Amino acid sequence: MTQRGIFLFLAGAGGVIAGLAAIAYMGGYRVNLTPSEPLGLWRIVALQRPVEAGDLVFICPPVTASFEEARRRGYVRRGLCPRGFAPLIKTVAALPGQHVEIGANVTVDGRPLPSSIVRTSDGEGRPITPFKTGIVPLRNLFLHSSFASSYDSRYFGPVPDTGLLGLAQPVLTFKP
Repeated sequence: MTQRGIFLFLAGAGGVIAGLAAIAYMGGYRVNLTPSEPLGLWRIVALQRPVEAGDLVFICPPVTASFEEARRRGYVRRGLCPRGFAPLIKTVAALPGQHVEIGANVTVDGRPLPSSIVRTSDGEGRPITPFKTGIVPLRNLFLHSSFASSYDSRYFGPVPDTGLLGLAQPVLTFKP
């Protein structure tokens, strides 16, 4: 094969891959490369009902100083949400009006939240400040991941539900 033939083949293959990726993206498919949930292909499914505690959701983080710092530290990746954040995949642990208490672990309305140890430093030894205890405000969600080192509402607090993209449905995932 000539150099021109190889170039045309690679350009065509690249175009096909880019086209398939665009179609998948428009269909709500996303690739998760973070350890907070299983790695692999996920799909954003539109909510046909109000969000409930226990729902696994895709949500765009709010544009705040704490999320800017989280991106600088590598807790949050780049993506297509406002300000270039990647959407988070998290479980809704508490809804508006529920009381969240953060100590050594998290409790919601007095019930312990499983796998919710609160750390005082990240994996590189940098201090990380837990969110303060309180009531989840209206139009906000308290998010959680059972992954011990997850950056979730234990540290950034409740987030506005306006960033909610939909339910997170695993399509082809695996745990390393």
